[in-house]
Amino acid sequence: MKWRCEWCGKPHEENEPPCDSCGHGSFEEAIVQEPDIETVDTGTQYIWICADCGRQHMRNNPPCSRCGGPDLEQTEQEYAGIEDELDAPSWLEVAKPYLPAFAVVGLVIVLFAAGIVPLSVVPGIGSPAPPDAPGEASIAGDLDLALVESEVHDRLEAERAAGDGREYDDGLAGFAAYLNAVLVVEEYTDDDPGSPPPLGEFDPACTGDTALVEPLWTVAEPIDAYDDEAALADDVAAALLASEFGEGVLTGYGAEGLDVHVGPGGNVHVVYAAC
Repeated sequence: MKWRCEWCGKPHEENEPPCDSCGHGSFEEAIVQEPDIETVDTGTQYIWICADCGRQHMRNNPPCSRCGGPDLEQTEQEYAGIEDELDAPSWLEVAKPYLPAFAVVGLVIVLFAAGIVPLSVVPGIGSPAPPDAPGEASIAGDLDLALVESEVHDRLEAERAAGDGREYDDGLAGFAAYLNAVLVVEEYTDDDPGSPPPLGEFDPACTGDTALVEPLWTVAEPIDAYDDEAALADDVAAALLASEFGEGVLTGYGAEGLDVHVGPGGNVHVVYAAC
Protein backbone atom coordinates (compact mmCIF):
# COMPACT_ATOMS: atom_id res chain seq x y z
CA MET A 1 0.00 0.00 0.00
CA LYS A 2 1.41 3.43 -0.84
CA TRP A 3 0.68 6.70 0.91
CA ARG A 4 0.78 10.30 -0.09
CA CYS A 5 0.90 13.62 1.70
CA GLU A 6 -2.52 15.21 2.08
CA TRP A 7 -1.02 18.63 1.55
CA CYS A 8 1.42 18.34 -1.35
CA GLY A 9 0.57 14.88 -2.71
CA LYS A 10 4.10 13.42 -2.54
CA PRO A 11 3.97 9.58 -2.44
CA HIS A 12 5.57 7.68 0.46
CA GLU A 13 6.15 3.97 0.98
CA GLU A 14 5.08 4.04 4.67
CA ASN A 15 2.47 5.95 6.63
CA GLU A 16 5.08 7.82 8.70
CA PRO A 17 4.49 11.59 8.64
CA PRO A 18 5.69 14.25 8.57
CA CYS A 19 6.12 14.65 4.80
CA ASP A 20 9.80 15.01 3.94
CA SER A 21 8.87 17.48 1.23
CA CYS A 22 6.51 19.97 2.89
CA GLY A 23 6.55 18.88 6.57
CA HIS A 24 2.75 18.23 6.68
CA GLY A 25 1.81 15.73 9.37
CA SER A 26 -0.99 13.78 7.74
CA PHE A 27 -0.95 11.10 5.00
CA GLU A 28 -3.74 9.48 3.08
CA GLU A 29 -3.89 6.22 1.12
CA ALA A 30 -2.78 6.53 -2.48
CA ILE A 31 -5.41 4.63 -4.46
CA VAL A 32 -4.11 3.39 -7.78
CA GLN A 33 -6.81 3.36 -10.38
CA GLU A 34 -6.63 0.81 -13.17
CA PRO A 35 -7.08 2.36 -16.59
CA ASP A 36 -10.36 1.67 -18.25
CA ILE A 37 -9.93 -0.46 -21.38
CA GLU A 38 -12.85 -0.22 -23.68
CA THR A 39 -13.61 -2.67 -26.47
CA VAL A 40 -14.86 -1.03 -29.59
CA ASP A 41 -17.44 -2.99 -31.47
CA THR A 42 -16.83 -2.35 -35.12
CA GLY A 43 -19.99 -4.15 -36.07
CA THR A 44 -20.47 -6.72 -38.78
CA GLN A 45 -17.94 -6.56 -41.59
CA TYR A 46 -19.20 -7.00 -45.14
CA ILE A 47 -17.65 -7.69 -48.50
CA TRP A 48 -19.17 -7.65 -51.94
CA ILE A 49 -18.78 -10.71 -54.17
CA CYS A 50 -19.21 -10.68 -57.93
CA ALA A 51 -22.18 -12.84 -58.88
CA ASP A 52 -20.44 -13.90 -62.12
CA CYS A 53 -16.84 -14.80 -61.16
CA GLY A 54 -16.79 -14.74 -57.35
CA ARG A 55 -14.18 -11.98 -57.02
CA GLN A 56 -14.29 -10.28 -53.60
CA HIS A 57 -14.47 -6.48 -53.31
CA MET A 58 -14.11 -4.31 -50.23
CA ARG A 59 -16.68 -1.81 -51.49
CA ASN A 60 -19.92 -2.00 -53.43
CA ASN A 61 -18.42 -0.37 -56.48
CA PRO A 62 -19.46 -2.26 -59.64
CA PRO A 63 -18.52 -3.34 -62.21
CA CYS A 64 -16.32 -6.28 -61.09
CA SER A 65 -12.62 -5.47 -61.44
CA ARG A 66 -11.94 -8.96 -62.80
CA CYS A 67 -14.72 -9.82 -65.23
CA GLY A 68 -16.68 -6.57 -65.51
CA GLY A 69 -19.87 -8.12 -64.10
CA PRO A 70 -22.43 -5.53 -63.01
CA ASP A 71 -23.81 -7.34 -59.92
CA LEU A 72 -21.97 -7.38 -56.58
CA GLU A 73 -23.68 -9.27 -53.74
CA GLN A 74 -23.24 -8.14 -50.13
CA THR A 75 -21.88 -10.93 -47.92
CA GLU A 76 -20.81 -10.99 -44.29
CA GLN A 77 -17.04 -11.32 -43.89
CA GLU A 78 -16.12 -14.70 -42.40
CA TYR A 79 -12.79 -15.60 -40.87
CA ALA A 80 -13.28 -19.33 -40.49
CA GLY A 81 -10.17 -21.27 -41.53
CA ILE A 82 -7.92 -18.22 -41.47
CA GLU A 83 -5.64 -19.97 -38.93
CA ASP A 84 -5.06 -22.78 -41.43
CA GLU A 85 -4.22 -20.31 -44.18
CA LEU A 86 -1.65 -18.56 -41.95
CA ASP A 87 0.12 -21.76 -40.95
CA ALA A 88 3.60 -21.90 -42.55
CA PRO A 89 4.29 -25.09 -44.55
CA SER A 90 7.02 -27.41 -43.33
CA TRP A 91 10.35 -27.60 -45.15
CA LEU A 92 9.36 -31.02 -46.46
CA GLU A 93 6.20 -29.64 -48.05
CA VAL A 94 8.21 -26.85 -49.68
CA ALA A 95 10.89 -29.22 -50.98
CA LYS A 96 8.53 -31.98 -52.14
CA PRO A 97 8.10 -30.69 -55.75
CA TYR A 98 11.90 -30.55 -56.10
CA LEU A 99 12.70 -34.01 -54.73
CA PRO A 100 13.06 -35.61 -58.21
CA ALA A 101 15.61 -32.95 -59.19
CA PHE A 102 17.51 -33.50 -55.93
CA ALA A 103 17.55 -37.23 -56.64
CA VAL A 104 19.00 -36.67 -60.13
CA VAL A 105 21.71 -34.34 -58.79
CA GLY A 106 22.59 -36.86 -56.10
CA LEU A 107 22.84 -39.67 -58.66
CA VAL A 108 25.12 -37.58 -60.89
CA ILE A 109 27.39 -36.80 -57.93
CA VAL A 110 27.60 -40.52 -57.08
CA LEU A 111 28.45 -41.40 -60.69
CA PHE A 112 31.23 -38.80 -60.78
CA ALA A 113 32.58 -39.86 -57.38
CA ALA A 114 32.63 -43.52 -58.39
CA GLY A 115 34.39 -42.73 -61.66
CA ILE A 116 31.59 -44.28 -63.72
CA VAL A 117 31.09 -40.96 -65.52
CA PRO A 118 34.29 -38.97 -66.20
CA LEU A 119 34.41 -35.28 -65.34
CA SER A 120 35.46 -34.56 -68.90
CA VAL A 121 31.86 -34.90 -70.05
CA VAL A 122 31.13 -31.62 -68.24
CA PRO A 123 32.18 -28.57 -70.33
CA GLY A 124 35.13 -26.82 -68.75
CA ILE A 125 35.88 -29.71 -66.36
CA GLY A 126 38.49 -32.41 -66.99
CA SER A 127 39.79 -30.86 -70.22
CA PRO A 128 42.10 -27.83 -69.80
CA ALA A 129 41.36 -24.99 -72.21
CA PRO A 130 44.17 -24.38 -74.73
CA PRO A 131 45.94 -21.01 -74.83
CA ASP A 132 44.74 -18.37 -77.27
CA ALA A 133 46.58 -18.95 -80.53
CA PRO A 134 46.66 -16.78 -83.66
CA GLY A 135 44.75 -18.03 -86.66
CA GLU A 136 41.61 -20.12 -86.68
CA ALA A 137 40.79 -23.13 -84.49
CA SER A 138 37.17 -23.75 -85.46
CA ILE A 139 36.17 -22.02 -88.73
CA ALA A 140 38.65 -21.08 -91.46
CA GLY A 141 37.14 -19.36 -94.46
CA ASP A 142 33.99 -21.35 -95.10
CA LEU A 143 35.39 -24.60 -93.70
CA ASP A 144 34.33 -26.19 -90.41
CA LEU A 145 37.55 -27.56 -88.95
CA ALA A 146 35.72 -29.86 -86.52
CA LEU A 147 34.03 -31.49 -89.50
CA VAL A 148 37.44 -31.83 -91.19
CA GLU A 149 38.76 -33.65 -88.11
CA SER A 150 35.80 -36.03 -88.13
CA GLU A 151 36.22 -36.78 -91.84
CA VAL A 152 39.96 -37.41 -91.40
CA HIS A 153 39.08 -40.05 -88.81
CA ASP A 154 36.61 -41.65 -91.25
CA ARG A 155 39.25 -41.79 -93.99
CA LEU A 156 41.83 -43.36 -91.70
CA GLU A 157 39.30 -45.94 -90.59
CA ALA A 158 38.69 -46.85 -94.22
CA GLU A 159 42.43 -47.51 -94.68
CA ARG A 160 42.76 -49.81 -91.68
CA ALA A 161 42.54 -53.57 -91.89
CA ALA A 162 39.77 -55.48 -90.13
CA GLY A 163 40.45 -55.61 -86.40
CA ASP A 164 42.55 -52.43 -86.37
CA GLY A 165 39.65 -49.98 -86.08
CA ARG A 166 39.92 -47.05 -83.65
CA GLU A 167 37.36 -45.02 -81.76
CA TYR A 168 37.59 -41.24 -81.82
CA ASP A 169 38.55 -40.13 -78.31
CA ASP A 170 37.64 -36.63 -77.11
CA GLY A 171 40.39 -36.68 -74.47
CA LEU A 172 43.06 -37.31 -77.09
CA ALA A 173 41.52 -34.64 -79.31
CA GLY A 174 41.57 -32.16 -76.40
CA PHE A 175 45.24 -32.84 -75.75
CA ALA A 176 46.02 -32.50 -79.49
CA ALA A 177 44.21 -29.13 -79.57
CA TYR A 178 46.20 -27.87 -76.57
CA LEU A 179 49.55 -28.95 -78.04
CA ASN A 180 48.65 -27.52 -81.43
CA ALA A 181 47.80 -24.14 -79.85
CA VAL A 182 51.14 -24.13 -77.99
CA LEU A 183 53.06 -24.83 -81.20
CA VAL A 184 51.16 -22.15 -83.13
CA VAL A 185 51.83 -19.54 -80.43
CA GLU A 186 55.53 -20.40 -80.49
CA GLU A 187 55.65 -20.26 -84.30
CA TYR A 188 53.82 -16.98 -84.90
CA THR A 189 54.45 -14.92 -81.75
CA ASP A 190 57.13 -14.13 -79.20
CA ASP A 191 54.89 -15.23 -76.32
CA ASP A 192 55.69 -18.18 -74.09
CA PRO A 193 52.56 -20.41 -73.91
CA GLY A 194 54.19 -22.81 -71.47
CA SER A 195 54.09 -26.58 -71.70
CA PRO A 196 50.90 -28.60 -72.21
CA PRO A 197 49.47 -30.31 -69.11
CA PRO A 198 50.05 -34.06 -68.80
CA LEU A 199 47.95 -36.15 -71.13
CA GLY A 200 46.15 -37.71 -68.16
CA GLU A 201 44.47 -34.39 -67.29
CA PHE A 202 42.40 -34.67 -70.49
CA ASP A 203 40.91 -38.02 -69.40
CA PRO A 204 41.96 -39.92 -72.54
CA ALA A 205 41.43 -43.61 -73.18
CA CYS A 206 45.11 -44.27 -72.38
CA THR A 207 48.11 -43.02 -70.39
CA GLY A 208 51.12 -41.09 -71.62
CA ASP A 209 53.41 -44.13 -71.76
CA THR A 210 51.28 -45.84 -74.37
CA ALA A 211 50.40 -42.82 -76.50
CA LEU A 212 51.54 -41.73 -79.93
CA VAL A 213 51.53 -37.91 -80.19
CA GLU A 214 52.92 -36.29 -83.34
CA PRO A 215 52.61 -32.83 -84.94
CA LEU A 216 52.42 -32.29 -88.70
CA TRP A 217 53.51 -28.79 -89.70
CA THR A 218 52.00 -27.35 -92.89
CA VAL A 219 50.55 -30.67 -94.02
CA ALA A 220 48.57 -29.43 -97.02
CA GLU A 221 47.98 -26.51 -99.36
CA PRO A 222 47.02 -23.12 -97.89
CA ILE A 223 43.43 -23.09 -96.73
CA ASP A 224 42.28 -20.94 -99.67
CA ALA A 225 43.00 -23.86 -102.00
CA TYR A 226 40.12 -25.93 -100.57
CA ASP A 227 36.49 -25.58 -101.56
CA ASP A 228 35.08 -27.95 -98.94
CA GLU A 229 35.91 -29.97 -95.83
CA ALA A 230 36.17 -33.25 -97.75
CA ALA A 231 39.04 -32.05 -99.94
CA LEU A 232 41.04 -30.82 -96.94
CA ALA A 233 40.31 -34.06 -95.04
CA ASP A 234 41.69 -36.05 -98.00
CA ASP A 235 45.00 -34.19 -97.88
CA VAL A 236 45.34 -34.32 -94.09
CA ALA A 237 44.67 -38.09 -94.03
CA ALA A 238 47.15 -38.64 -96.86
CA ALA A 239 49.82 -36.60 -95.04
CA LEU A 240 49.31 -38.61 -91.84
CA LEU A 241 49.63 -41.94 -93.67
CA ALA A 242 52.74 -40.76 -95.54
CA SER A 243 54.47 -39.43 -92.41
CA GLU A 244 57.28 -41.20 -90.56
CA PHE A 245 54.77 -42.45 -88.01
CA GLY A 246 52.27 -43.58 -90.66
CA GLU A 247 52.50 -47.20 -89.49
CA GLY A 248 51.30 -46.12 -86.06
CA VAL A 249 48.37 -44.35 -87.69
CA LEU A 250 47.21 -47.66 -89.15
CA THR A 251 47.99 -50.28 -86.48
CA GLY A 252 48.88 -50.74 -82.85
CA TYR A 253 46.39 -48.47 -81.10
CA GLY A 254 42.71 -48.51 -80.22
CA ALA A 255 41.77 -44.81 -80.05
CA GLU A 256 42.78 -41.57 -81.74
CA GLY A 257 42.13 -37.85 -81.74
CA LEU A 258 43.48 -34.93 -83.75
CA ASP A 259 43.31 -31.18 -84.09
CA VAL A 260 43.40 -29.01 -87.21
CA HIS A 261 44.48 -25.38 -86.81
CA VAL A 262 44.90 -22.80 -89.57
CA GLY A 263 47.69 -20.29 -88.95
CA PRO A 264 47.56 -16.56 -89.75
CA GLY A 265 49.07 -17.17 -93.21
CA GLY A 266 46.54 -19.85 -94.10
CA ASN A 267 48.88 -22.78 -93.45
CA VAL A 268 47.25 -25.91 -92.04
CA HIS A 269 48.78 -27.43 -88.89
CA VAL A 270 47.76 -30.77 -87.40
CA VAL A 271 48.53 -32.64 -84.18
CA TYR A 272 47.63 -36.33 -84.10
CA ALA A 273 47.36 -38.47 -80.95
CA ALA A 274 46.61 -42.18 -80.52
CA CYS A 275 46.64 -44.76 -77.75
